[in-house]
Amino acid sequence: MEQDEFSAFERQGWETVAQPYHSYFGELTTQSNDALLDVLEVRAGVQFLDVASGPGYLAAAAARRGGDAVGIDFADAMVQQARRIFPDVVFRPGSAEDLPFPDMSFDAVGISFGMLHFARPEAALAEAFRVLRCGGRVAFTVWAPPNQTVGFGMVLKAIEKHGRMDVQLPPGPPFFRFSDAHESERALLDAGFVEPRIAEVSQTLRIRAPETPFDVLMRGGVRVAAILKAQSPDALASIRQAVSDDAASYTENGEVQVPMPCVLASARKP
Repeated sequence: MEQDEFSAFERQGWETVAQPYHSYFGELTTQSNDALLDVLEVRAGVQFLDVASGPGYLAAAAARRGGDAVGIDFADAMVQQARRIFPDVVFRPGSAEDLPFPDMSFDAVGISFGMLHFARPEAALAEAFRVLRCGGRVAFTVWAPPNQTVGFGMVLKAIEKHGRMDVQLPPGPPFFRFSDAHESERALLDAGFVEPRIAEVSQTLRIRAPETPFDVLMRGGVRVAAILKAQSPDALASIRQAVSDDAASYTENGEVQVPMPCVLASARKP
């Protein structure tokens, strides 16, 4: 599979953080699974594809509803992780931008927090359109803007104040591009889908103090983690302290709880 620089950067990153992602993000990202599967109308007998399946949460949730689910991810470590956690669900390696399935193979396609990691998200939506049957549905979740996703907001604000954002990373689509409802709607319509619907789903990040969103993004992510790791030691220490100070007001009984809502976009193939 030929990859550009950004795709290679993302894939290499996810190959190394499969277990930390599961530990830091698993309980958070699964909070929107039911809403995503509801808009896809996943139920018994539905042929369901989980694109960028990561540790396999969405595919497994679809299987629990009786759906015939398969997950696909470009990181082998994620595929292996998903197979270990959910051995009764089928997971296989592959690219969201070149799905290894025939036309009109599925009734529903879900992408849980994957769109922001694709070098060519338009190609991923085009592939979802191709493998869907007529009348089938697509849905994806992405993070809400950083002024709403408090964990991201804390870290990014601290980087801007104490460090620098202009670090050397492979150029890729804006991280919060699809946080904008109009952009998500436009992308779905451009891919050929109809009846786009955009909603917000509440989620809460819960972690045990003294860890904060700094630790979550530093250890369990890729792009923001790369920005953090590019800071000087002094700047990184100041960023960590600033996030810790901000997290204090969200801490109760030793647990940090911060709002991390997501945008849920869905549409239908005519």
